[in-house]
Amino acid sequence: MTVHLVVGAGFIGEALARALVARGDTVLLATRSGTIVPGTTSLRVDASDPDALAAAAAGAATIFLATSPRQYHRWPELWPPMHRAAIEAARRSSARLVLMGNLYGYGEASAMPMSETTPLHPTEPKGQVRAEGWALAAAAHARGEIEVVEVRASDYFGPGAGRSSQLGSAFFGPVLAGKSARIFGSASEPHSWCFLADIVDTLIAAADYRGPWGQVWHVPAAEPLSRAEIAERVNRLTGEEGGVRALSPAFLRLLGVFVPFIRAANHSAYQFDRPFLIDSIETERLLGVHATPWEESLAAVIESYRTPAERADA
Repeated sequence: MTVHLVVGAGFIGEALARALVARGDTVLLATRSGTIVPGTTSLRVDASDPDALAAAAAGAATIFLATSPRQYHRWPELWPPMHRAAIEAARRSSARLVLMGNLYGYGEASAMPMSETTPLHPTEPKGQVRAEGWALAAAAHARGEIEVVEVRASDYFGPGAGRSSQLGSAFFGPVLAGKSARIFGSASEPHSWCFLADIVDTLIAAADYRGPWGQVWHVPAAEPLSRAEIAERVNRLTGEEGGVRALSPAFLRLLGVFVPFIRAANHSAYQFDRPFLIDSIETERLLGVHATPWEESLAAVIESYRTPAERADA
């Protein structure tokens, strides 16, 4: 039976752990608090401690680094030790390393759509630290010390996505109630969005891949939609009349003076004031993964907001 170490039990980590358990694999779930997910073995591990992480990875075929610091503004401080610890744990344990990544490292000037071969040219601190983490891992791979890949996703959504997601509860909650969601960035610019199930499928397919490692994979996304278009589709599925209203950039800049999290978000505001698009053709070809259609993914999200009584009456 294949053993995996999943580091992190947030939105993606928990779903990944459940999917691996469902296919019959053994899952060691490493979190700082010892989060319990049925079917997994819970471990209390500091993801920035290389000794603790290496001990947890002993006997594992794969290490999935699926965690991310909640303190957005502290990424430059908190990410480097986690990247170094994961690389060291993979080196000592001989486990393959799968990094859960994002698109921040491509930077503001990247041509659209961004593909797996788009160069990393970060233009703000969060993108810089993610690019540096991949550079460290790729260098260790090139030296023959580890085997690593990075799975990069655009902004995620799906059942259980909270307020930290640009397409999470702060969006769907108001829209499903027939109100206007207040959003960060433009309501009308097209954007690539990655569904949770597709992220999990791509992570697992990347770990199972028997071709060359040391490369980047992109999670497939359905056709790009603006948040106004997504609200319209939700309305058609539910009969509601929800909408979106963009928060004032001037207000967000002012708020960023006092709130570090908002200030950090403002640094990457370019992702939401123009088209922000992902290309995953090569990943789809080699891994055999595909994006869930909007109708199916939105139906799953809508269902997750229904109460037990509403489901019983359906």
